[in-house]
Order: sequence, then C-alpha cells, then structure tokens
Amino acid sequence: MFLLSTKTFKCTFSLSGATWFKTSYTFSCCRSTLATAGAIDPVEYCTNFVQKYDYEAYLIGQFWPKEVRGPYFALKAFSAELAMIQDNVSNSSIGMMRMQFWRDATKALNDVRVKPRSGTCLAGNPPAHPIALALHQASIKANLPTYHFKRIIDARVCTHPNHLDPKDAELQAPVHLTVDSLTAHSESTSSTVLYLLLSLLSLPSSTLSHAASHLGAAQTFTTLLRALPFHAKNGRMVLPAEITAKHGVVQEEVFRRGPAAKGLDDAVFEFATVANDHLATARSMFHQEGFGGKVPWEAMPVFLAGVPVSSILKQVEEVNFDVFHPRMQTRDWKLPWRIWKGYYQQRF
Repeated sequence: MFLLSTKTFKCTFSLSGATWFKTSYTFSCCRSTLATAGAIDPVEYCTNFVQKYDYEAYLIGQFWPKEVRGPYFALKAFSAELAMIQDNVSNSSIGMMRMQFWRDATKALNDVRVKPRSGTCLAGNPPAHPIALALHQASIKANLPTYHFKRIIDARVCTHPNHLDPKDAELQAPVHLTVDSLTAHSESTSSTVLYLLLSLLSLPSSTLSHAASHLGAAQTFTTLLRALPFHAKNGRMVLPAEITAKHGVVQEEVFRRGPAAKGLDDAVFEFATVANDHLATARSMFHQEGFGGKVPWEAMPVFLAGVPVSSILKQVEEVNFDVFHPRMQTRDWKLPWRIWKGYYQQRF
C-alpha cells in the first residue's frame, strides 16, 4: 500500500500518454481510486489504447470471436500499459508505485465482497480504472489465473530473479547479461500473456502452451530488435551483453554512432537468429500430435501473434540487419493481408 496524498485534489494526470476519462478526476489516497462522473466504456478505452500503442495486436483483435474480443483487448491493454511504464515515469519510485497499483488491481479481480442489506456475494472489486474494469469483465467471462498477472508484473519490476532492491529493477536498467536470462524474462511477460489468451479461449493443452512459450520469446526478441534505436537514443542497450561482448560492440558507440558502431550488425544478426529459432520451434509444435502443421481453428486467434514476428524478421533481413534503417520504423502495409492469410491458412 502507498499513499499518494492525504488530501483530495483535482489533477489532469495521464497514464501512458492517454487520458483515462473525459473529465478531470480526483485522487483520494492509498488505492488510487478515481472519482469521476464521465467514465468512458472500459472495452472501448482498451480497444483505442491498443490501436494507438500496439497496432499489430489491434489488427489481430479483429479475428477474435466477438464474445471474447473485449477481454482480448483488456489483456493486451494491460500488457502494453505495463511495458510502457518505464518510459512514462520520471523516476523509478513513481514506476514502482504504478506497479503496486496494478498488483492491487489484479489481486482484486478475485476478491469477494458482500453487498449491503441483501448479503449477495459479488466477485471482484476493481479500482475505477478502465483497464482494471475491463479486466474484471474478462475475469467474469473466463478463468484467468491471477498468478499469471502477478508473474508479468514481477518480471516488469525486476530483471534479475534474485533482486533485493529497486536498483535492480527493469524500471532502472533493463539490461540482460545472457540470452537465457532474456528468454526467462520473455517467458514471464510475452509468453504469459499468451497463456492468459489461451485461458480466455478455454484451451488447456501442453502442446499449445509449449508453442506459446517459444512464440512469446520470439515476440520479445523481435520487439527489442525493432526498438533498439529508441532505447539506444535513451542510453539503454537491449541486446544481451553475452552477444554484444562476443562481437566487440561497445555500448557507448551504439549510443553515439548508431548503425556505424563496430560489430553491431553481427550482433543483430545473431540476436535475430535466436528469435527465428524460437519462431521455428513454435511452428514445429504443430507438426506433432496429428495437427498436420496447422494451428487448430480455435487457437488461431492466439497464434496470429506470430505473423508480425515473422514480418519483422523478414524486414530485418531485407535491410541487411540494420535496425536503424527507416524501413524498420514504418508499418508494414502488407501486414493486414498477411494476418488475414495466416488466419485462413491456419499458419503463422
């Protein structure tokens, strides 16, 4: 628990660069509860949020069944919100407060409260934040294990599993020494989001979970590849030190010289190769147990996430592993068609 203020005051604070509500609102104290008269629809808010900050996920959302499309956007908005905290806070202390807010919000999804007078038990007691409210609606429709939410938040807070204080936090310095440590991080973030999406569709399967695990790793690696120029501009190296040291890459050179840094293209090539290996492993899962190399129809909405991953890897190869190339920062105009094609061919 944390205290934002002991005195109520009006403000125009905004999370992740997006306005929560149409009107100004008030903070009261420890749980960041919002008091407002003009709240927008939570699902509409999440859909717009994903469209703005995760356009690929927005495109994929159009192929989700209508009855669970709202919960899908809620989960993707939650994931995007956590991923963006690092870049939207002025210091790690504020970031930790934001993370604590989401710990409390997701924990409250399964809280049970008793309605006054009638004594009726009501499941869930989310704070009045549109993403939290949408997650609550999602948890009513499907069994979404709260430990998955906790795992994602823990991974976003800390890069190292044996951290003891905020100095080790991702909010402070998201540097991974080895490929294995980054893979473990992706398992706790991107892969866990995919597990939640499988739960949303009620698809318990070891094969699907194994494929989702590798797809999540490929998703994390390709996201970092594309975002490398952004992070370098802000003085952060997202490639594992194991790879940069192998190819003689000096971080300061990357920050100052960008694509001209010695050994960077070789380091990017190796990192992209690891991502492609994870993608290939995810695909290979569907050549087992009688799937015939195709993703089952009911699971296809989840595995459409592999289509943008494949597209990014092809782009990286076409620009000769120069992630600073302008093409890497523009949307692939063929992506909507590729997602449509992948859906109907049951492949990613």
